Amino acid sequence: MLRPLINKQMQQSMLITTTNLIGITMFFYHKKYCSLTVCPKLKQRNWINKKISKSPIWVSEDLRDGNQSLIEPMNVEQKKNLWTLLINVGLKEIMVGFPSASKADFDFVRWLITNKQIPEDVTIAVLTQARKHLIQCTFESLFGIKNAIIHYYNSTSPIQRDRVFKVNKEGILEIAAKGATYILQQTKTFSNGVWIIEYTPESFSNTEFDFSLIVCDIVIDILGPKNIYKVILNLPTTVDSASPHIYADQIEYFSKTISKRDKVIISVHTHNDRGAAATSAELAILAGAKRVECTLLGNGERTGNLDLITLAMNLYSQGIEPKIDLTCPEELIEIVTKCTKIPIHPRHPWIGSLVFTAFSGSHQDAIRKSLKKQKNNEIWQVAYLPIDPKDIGRNYKSVIRLNSQSGKGGMAFLLERDFKIKLPRWTLNPLAHLVQKESDKKMLELSSYEIYNILKNNFFLEKPLNLLNYIFFKTKNTLNIFSKNQVNYKIYSSKIIIEYKPKPIMLKFISSWKFHRIKLINYYIQKINNYYIAFIKIKIKETNLIGTAIDLEKFSVYFKSILSALNKYIYLRIK
Repeated sequence: MLRPLINKQMQQSMLITTTNLIGITMFFYHKKYCSLTVCPKLKQRNWINKKISKSPIWVSEDLRDGNQSLIEPMNVEQKKNLWTLLINVGLKEIMVGFPSASKADFDFVRWLITNKQIPEDVTIAVLTQARKHLIQCTFESLFGIKNAIIHYYNSTSPIQRDRVFKVNKEGILEIAAKGATYILQQTKTFSNGVWIIEYTPESFSNTEFDFSLIVCDIVIDILGPKNIYKVILNLPTTVDSASPHIYADQIEYFSKTISKRDKVIISVHTHNDRGAAATSAELAILAGAKRVECTLLGNGERTGNLDLITLAMNLYSQGIEPKIDLTCPEELIEIVTKCTKIPIHPRHPWIGSLVFTAFSGSHQDAIRKSLKKQKNNEIWQVAYLPIDPKDIGRNYKSVIRLNSQSGKGGMAFLLERDFKIKLPRWTLNPLAHLVQKESDKKMLELSSYEIYNILKNNFFLEKPLNLLNYIFFKTKNTLNIFSKNQVNYKIYSSKIIIEYKPKPIMLKFISSWKFHRIKLINYYIQKINNYYIAFIKIKIKETNLIGTAIDLEKFSVYFKSILSALNKYIYLRIK
């Protein structure tokens, strides 16, 4: 259906211009556009109540659609490297080029065949237009192959018919029928191979539905009786121009209405013009598609093709076996980006470098708590992490990182992960304030080592008070402790008799400081390998103070943490 004519009133209103922020006159008028997509009327929409239960047949288009969209098409060596990657990933159907239109593609197909590069369980596909001499050249490129997919196409939409090819519907039907006939003739000439035929009504999603069905029925009628394999009907969103649910309706309507449904495999080929290639493909699978054409990382014309990795990982995250190997995304990214010279975005779905990284404080806290509760052999349930990063070769070191937007949870996670230090809850706010201040100052991400240094510099205070030594005199139920504390180069000695328990030890030690009224608020001790780390919170007058210490001796670390808190008090008074 062609876009409706623009009336005079609309033409006049379209002359209205605006000036943007940098002073350039802009024409921006939405009434120039309307939906060109034909929406079928489904009496009963079934796809909406279905769930995907298995992965589709994956078809790589990297060496064709992907390659033709590059500023600099791949050379032979790059194609070979990409071919090896596609095989290693586990793809079983691979489009390798357009041999009748490109000598480079022709030579590459011959290299694959003559050098026996195609595994027994892999089928290559080649593309051709529906023209006799091009079809003949295509078959010649495949001489000696055991099996292959011959993929031919012609455009069917009103815009293509009227404005590009200037032919009517009958002309389009003739092109499609002649193409099928030529291909059938060539399969007889090259009878040693097993040929699977694929047909694409290009611009399917913008073609009248009755006409799409007529074209495809003619192709099936010509190819079907002589072909022991099902014909592949590939239904693309050549330029995506509608919401994904409309495409799903189109696929379901086509699947229900096409004659000889048992003789065809429905394939889809989605593009990302509206940012919905993956969603369109998923809904199309629900609607009856069994085969999906895509590229690694979504390379392709304009905004790209469907990204195989995105859709495969979407299914994987729902407990569906994708039947391809995505356990080493870093290697995949390296090869694809070298071949295409297109960098990957750090937020690329599933495998971008920042996908499993949380800077938000609330996100970090939720991840930290969820990971602690997550058990082996149970369904993955971790907030903000839809899958376990380890499944695709990532580790938890990149999950939580600190910047000015981060909070207590991330800070605690990093200290526990890299230093095994488990911060007690009452230390989080004071330390987080200092970390936030440092991050704001630097305007950069903070490493776990920088966070540890903030903790050390602000809570591990060994001056001016310093524990020189202590001596135990054991009696029946008590310990006799002799402690020496150095204050401003003066030595004070005191003899304390206390019970052999941590809290009384600290209380007695605190009470020995007669010139201050010190209240013990909280304490925490943790063993890390051969060391002890202690955190203590005391109150002097109205000031809350936190001290921390590390030592090989358990009791020594108690005393040192108290002195650290007292040193903080002295520092605050001097300041």
